[in-house]
Amino acid sequence: MTALVHEFDWPDRVVVGTVGRPGERTFYLQVRMGERSASVVLEKQQSAALADLVEELLDDLATDETHPVTVPRETPPELVDDDPIGQPVEPLFRTGAMRLGWDPRTLQVVVEAFPVETVADALADETGEPSEVLLVRMPVGTARAFVQRTRGVVDAGRPLCVVCGEPIDPDGHVCAPPDGA
Repeated sequence: MTALVHEFDWPDRVVVGTVGRPGERTFYLQVRMGERSASVVLEKQQSAALADLVEELLDDLATDETHPVTVPRETPPELVDDDPIGQPVEPLFRTGAMRLGWDPRTLQVVVEAFPVETVADALADETGEPSEVLLVRMPVGTARAFVQRTRGVVDAGRPLCVVCGEPIDPDGHVCAPPDGA
Protein backbone atom coordinates (compact mmCIF):
# COMPACT_ATOMS: atom_id res chain seq x y z
CA MET A 1 0.00 0.00 0.00
CA THR A 2 1.32 3.44 -0.93
CA ALA A 3 1.03 6.18 1.67
CA LEU A 4 -1.07 9.24 0.90
CA VAL A 5 1.45 12.10 1.07
CA HIS A 6 0.23 15.65 1.74
CA GLU A 7 3.34 17.51 0.57
CA PHE A 8 4.03 21.21 1.03
CA ASP A 9 7.28 22.52 -0.42
CA TRP A 10 8.03 26.21 0.26
CA PRO A 11 4.68 26.82 2.02
CA ASP A 12 3.17 30.29 2.36
CA ARG A 13 2.38 29.53 5.99
CA VAL A 14 3.24 26.84 8.51
CA VAL A 15 2.07 27.35 12.10
CA VAL A 16 0.94 25.68 15.28
CA GLY A 17 -2.34 27.11 16.51
CA THR A 18 -5.17 26.17 18.82
CA VAL A 19 -8.91 26.03 19.01
CA GLY A 20 -10.66 26.25 22.38
CA ARG A 21 -10.08 27.95 25.68
CA PRO A 22 -7.01 27.31 27.86
CA GLY A 23 -7.30 23.93 29.51
CA GLU A 24 -9.49 22.66 26.68
CA ARG A 25 -7.39 23.64 23.66
CA THR A 26 -6.76 21.40 20.70
CA PHE A 27 -3.40 21.99 19.03
CA TYR A 28 -3.01 21.90 15.26
CA LEU A 29 -0.09 21.97 12.88
CA GLN A 30 -1.48 23.87 9.91
CA VAL A 31 0.20 24.50 6.59
CA ARG A 32 -0.93 26.47 3.54
CA MET A 33 0.43 26.84 0.05
CA GLY A 34 -1.71 28.95 -2.26
CA GLU A 35 -5.31 27.75 -2.00
CA ARG A 36 -4.25 24.35 -0.64
CA SER A 37 -4.05 23.77 3.10
CA ALA A 38 -3.87 20.92 5.59
CA SER A 39 -4.08 20.52 9.35
CA VAL A 40 -3.18 17.72 11.73
CA VAL A 41 -3.90 17.46 15.44
CA LEU A 42 -0.93 17.60 17.81
CA GLU A 43 -0.60 17.25 21.55
CA LYS A 44 0.67 20.30 23.43
CA GLN A 45 3.82 18.36 24.36
CA GLN A 46 4.41 17.39 20.71
CA SER A 47 4.11 21.06 19.72
CA ALA A 48 6.64 22.13 22.37
CA ALA A 49 9.04 19.30 21.51
CA LEU A 50 8.83 20.07 17.80
CA ALA A 51 9.67 23.75 18.44
CA ASP A 52 12.63 22.73 20.62
CA LEU A 53 13.98 20.30 18.01
CA VAL A 54 13.55 22.71 15.11
CA GLU A 55 15.39 25.39 17.11
CA GLU A 56 18.18 22.94 17.95
CA LEU A 57 18.51 22.00 14.27
CA LEU A 58 18.64 25.67 13.23
CA ASP A 59 21.23 26.49 15.88
CA ASP A 60 23.36 23.53 14.78
CA LEU A 61 23.14 24.66 11.15
CA ALA A 62 24.03 28.24 12.12
CA THR A 63 27.30 27.09 13.69
CA ASP A 64 28.18 24.38 11.15
CA GLU A 65 30.39 25.90 8.47
CA THR A 66 29.84 22.95 6.10
CA HIS A 67 26.29 24.13 5.24
CA PRO A 68 26.02 26.89 2.61
CA VAL A 69 23.06 28.58 4.25
CA THR A 70 22.81 31.55 6.56
CA VAL A 71 20.46 30.78 9.43
CA PRO A 72 18.94 33.78 11.20
CA ARG A 73 19.50 33.83 14.97
CA GLU A 74 16.23 35.72 15.48
CA THR A 75 12.90 35.58 13.69
CA PRO A 76 12.95 37.91 10.69
CA PRO A 77 10.28 40.59 11.46
CA GLU A 78 8.59 40.11 8.08
CA LEU A 79 8.00 36.42 8.91
CA VAL A 80 6.33 36.92 12.31
CA ASP A 81 2.88 35.32 12.12
CA ASP A 82 0.52 35.96 15.03
CA ASP A 83 -2.71 35.53 13.06
CA PRO A 84 -5.21 32.87 14.14
CA ILE A 85 -5.14 29.55 12.35
CA GLY A 86 -7.37 29.22 9.30
CA GLN A 87 -10.95 28.19 9.89
CA PRO A 88 -12.68 25.84 9.69
CA VAL A 89 -10.09 23.37 10.94
CA GLU A 90 -10.61 19.93 9.44
CA PRO A 91 -7.66 17.78 10.50
CA LEU A 92 -6.34 15.02 8.28
CA PHE A 93 -5.42 12.93 11.32
CA ARG A 94 -4.19 12.93 14.92
CA THR A 95 -0.41 12.90 14.89
CA GLY A 96 1.51 10.03 16.42
CA ALA A 97 5.14 9.92 15.33
CA MET A 98 6.98 12.86 13.82
CA ARG A 99 10.30 13.12 12.03
CA LEU A 100 12.52 16.16 11.61
CA GLY A 101 15.27 16.53 9.06
CA TRP A 102 17.33 18.79 6.83
CA ASP A 103 17.25 18.71 3.04
CA PRO A 104 20.72 19.85 1.86
CA ARG A 105 19.54 19.99 -1.78
CA THR A 106 16.89 22.66 -1.13
CA LEU A 107 18.31 24.06 2.14
CA GLN A 108 15.02 23.46 3.95
CA VAL A 109 13.90 22.08 7.28
CA VAL A 110 11.73 19.00 6.77
CA VAL A 111 8.90 18.02 9.13
CA GLU A 112 6.97 14.80 8.67
CA ALA A 113 3.88 13.98 10.73
CA PHE A 114 2.39 10.49 10.76
CA PRO A 115 -1.03 9.42 12.10
CA VAL A 116 -1.47 7.57 15.35
CA GLU A 117 -1.44 3.87 14.51
CA THR A 118 -4.09 1.68 16.03
CA VAL A 119 -3.69 -2.06 16.49
CA ALA A 120 -6.30 -2.62 13.76
CA ASP A 121 -4.31 -0.37 11.38
CA ALA A 122 -1.11 -2.27 12.08
CA LEU A 123 -2.82 -5.63 11.49
CA ALA A 124 -4.50 -4.46 8.28
CA ASP A 125 -1.27 -3.13 6.79
CA GLU A 126 1.37 -5.82 6.76
CA THR A 127 4.00 -3.55 5.15
CA GLY A 128 4.52 -1.51 8.32
CA GLU A 129 4.35 1.69 6.24
CA PRO A 130 2.18 4.61 7.40
CA SER A 131 -1.08 5.08 5.51
CA GLU A 132 -0.73 8.86 5.38
CA VAL A 133 1.89 11.55 6.02
CA LEU A 134 2.03 15.33 6.18
CA LEU A 135 5.35 16.42 4.66
CA VAL A 136 6.41 20.05 5.07
CA ARG A 137 9.62 21.59 3.73
CA MET A 138 10.27 25.13 4.94
CA PRO A 139 13.11 27.60 4.58
CA VAL A 140 15.19 28.49 7.63
CA GLY A 141 13.58 31.90 8.21
CA THR A 142 10.12 30.36 8.18
CA ALA A 143 11.37 27.63 10.52
CA ARG A 144 12.71 30.26 12.96
CA ALA A 145 9.31 32.04 12.87
CA PHE A 146 7.60 28.67 13.40
CA VAL A 147 9.63 28.12 16.60
CA GLN A 148 8.80 31.57 17.98
CA ARG A 149 5.08 31.27 17.29
CA THR A 150 4.82 27.70 18.58
CA ARG A 151 6.47 28.66 21.87
CA GLY A 152 4.04 31.57 22.23
CA VAL A 153 1.05 29.33 21.57
CA VAL A 154 2.24 26.67 24.03
CA ASP A 155 2.99 29.28 26.71
CA ALA A 156 -0.40 30.97 26.29
CA GLY A 157 -2.14 28.22 28.23
CA ARG A 158 -3.40 28.27 31.78
CA PRO A 159 -1.27 30.00 34.41
CA LEU A 160 0.51 27.73 36.90
CA CYS A 161 -0.35 27.65 40.60
CA VAL A 162 2.45 29.06 42.75
CA VAL A 163 1.71 26.48 45.46
CA CYS A 164 1.47 23.17 43.60
CA GLY A 165 2.73 24.07 40.12
CA GLU A 166 -0.33 22.62 38.39
CA PRO A 167 -2.36 24.60 35.81
CA ILE A 168 -5.17 26.79 37.16
CA ASP A 169 -8.49 26.25 35.39
CA PRO A 170 -10.62 29.26 34.45
CA ASP A 171 -13.37 27.79 36.68
CA GLY A 172 -11.14 27.62 39.75
CA HIS A 173 -8.40 25.53 41.27
CA VAL A 174 -8.00 23.34 44.31
CA CYS A 175 -4.53 22.14 45.07
CA ALA A 176 -2.63 20.23 47.65
CA PRO A 177 0.66 21.72 48.79
CA PRO A 178 3.74 19.94 47.47
CA ASP A 179 5.10 17.03 49.52
CA GLY A 180 6.91 18.16 52.62
CA ALA A 181 5.09 21.49 52.88
